[in-house]
Amino acid sequence: MSEREVAVTGIGMVTPAGIGREATWDGLCAGVGLGAHDDELAGLPVDFSCRVPGFDGGALVGRQVAWRNDRFIHLALVAAREAVADAALDPATWDGARVAVVMGVGGNSADCWGREYGNLAEGRIEAISPTALLRSLPNMAAGEISTDLRALGPCLTTSTACASGATAIGTARDLLRSGACDIAIAGGAECARLPMASAAFHRMRALSGRRHDPAGASRPFDAERDGFVLGEGAAVLVLERPRDARARGARTRGVLSGYGASSDGRHPTYPAPDGAGARRALEAALADARAGVDEVHHVIAHGTAAPVTDQVEATLLCAVFGAPPPVTSLKGVIGHSLGAAGAINAACTVLALERQLVPPTANLDRLDDGIDLDVVTKVPRRHRMAGAISNAFGHGGQNAVLFFRST
Repeated sequence: MSEREVAVTGIGMVTPAGIGREATWDGLCAGVGLGAHDDELAGLPVDFSCRVPGFDGGALVGRQVAWRNDRFIHLALVAAREAVADAALDPATWDGARVAVVMGVGGNSADCWGREYGNLAEGRIEAISPTALLRSLPNMAAGEISTDLRALGPCLTTSTACASGATAIGTARDLLRSGACDIAIAGGAECARLPMASAAFHRMRALSGRRHDPAGASRPFDAERDGFVLGEGAAVLVLERPRDARARGARTRGVLSGYGASSDGRHPTYPAPDGAGARRALEAALADARAGVDEVHHVIAHGTAAPVTDQVEATLLCAVFGAPPPVTSLKGVIGHSLGAAGAINAACTVLALERQLVPPTANLDRLDDGIDLDVVTKVPRRHRMAGAISNAFGHGGQNAVLFFRST
């Protein structure tokens, strides 16, 4: 590893595929869509989502912490604790002032706002919870992690829509490079399966309408894809400078070598047909890593199953690579967790390199005729790889790409 790169020494995840890194990986490798009818969305035009199974915030983060925070923060705390434990770090003994937290959250949580607006509309001001404001602020995921783990250095939140988690990891890398911290806890968290989100995305015609087949609704790159499925989750990486990781004898799971970001500057929701904005981010990540396209052996795509954006992503990959390496999209299994998606992609890119295994894209029965990609589907694929990229693209034309190398 060069000193321009940073070591990934810990990973934590909570996703609809499972609570924890290993449960998530096993669920993704099973390659089965996890969409299901969601009682919290009952009565809405799109009443299904991908939900973290058996997640009890009170039991996992403590009743008081759970009471004062919304679900996206519960998810973030569980993932952060697992990542730090995986890195064999002890918050009781580290120099907290040298530990940064950077979390990506796509928007403020709407978990409690429905009932609180109801109270407001009815004039019941005293019924509004005193925690209503604080529990919904996007920065509180990073804030609660900072408090929980005594991480007292820079504490930041990035919000670049569905690229937020990837942007957070890139920003944390920059903090390490600058010397602002010695350890960075970075990732993303979001609970997107909420009534307002479902209604709003339905009105945008962004969601799949397969109410008769929720498990098969998220179909990245498939000829019959019709939109994404709302999900939830969190992923957190622990990042360190290579010399610091070596000095304490830490295991390095992977290496973050390059980060690129760009803006389309074109339209709130529709990228350019040739993917020019996202291409700039991808090429910037490779340039930052001083890597050629021949050093990319796998792509974890943004791959939401939206008809237009899947096509654009395929177009840009073909333009950059000619014949792209094996591609997968995790969203066929776990749906789209918005601000957390880029961090989940990043964590799984590291695990894919570490295990030399590409998880499959669920629900891909027939590749769209206009998509010329080698998409891994049905079962995991053994594949020799030394480098891989993780894509994350969001509304507002926000693009973030991370390039990882194996150790």
